[in-house]
Amino acid sequence: MMKRFALLIAVLTMTVAAHAQFQKGKGYIGASLTGLDMHYNGGDKFNFGLEAKGGYILWDNLMALGSIGYQHSGRDEVQDYFELGVGGRYYIIQNGLYLGLNAKWIHANGNYNDVMPGVEVGYAFYINRSVTIEPAVYYDQSFRNHRDFSTIGLKVGLGVYLFDD
Repeated sequence: MMKRFALLIAVLTMTVAAHAQFQKGKGYIGASLTGLDMHYNGGDKFNFGLEAKGGYILWDNLMALGSIGYQHSGRDEVQDYFELGVGGRYYIIQNGLYLGLNAKWIHANGNYNDVMPGVEVGYAFYINRSVTIEPAVYYDQSFRNHRDFSTIGLKVGLGVYLFDD
């Protein structure tokens, strides 16, 4: 009986702590690692990517995000590209599950440009009060060349939720 009571208290404490993470007025910084053959599209060989994000929780459970990133792929025509993006996250439930929508502008090799809207589903797994590990499944849709550049994949990020208290 005592174990069940302790477990109930622990679960309630985690629920309250998680709710505090997604309240209006909190800042966010994060970084993600993508690629390493954890995705699929029609044209890639070896792939590696880094992404940095900054965000702000505008309303409870709703975050606006900006991002900048770099990708290297083994393609002949487009090997290295840079991306700038905007987006948002909605934390579906207070334990960290989120749905993200974004749009990225891609620039590579001086003459390749693309706009890629995307969607992701992820989970903010808390390792302490403000630091999270954030695995996510994502899909980016290419407007320029759907077959070779639209991508589905897995990324793993690290996030820090900034507090003003």
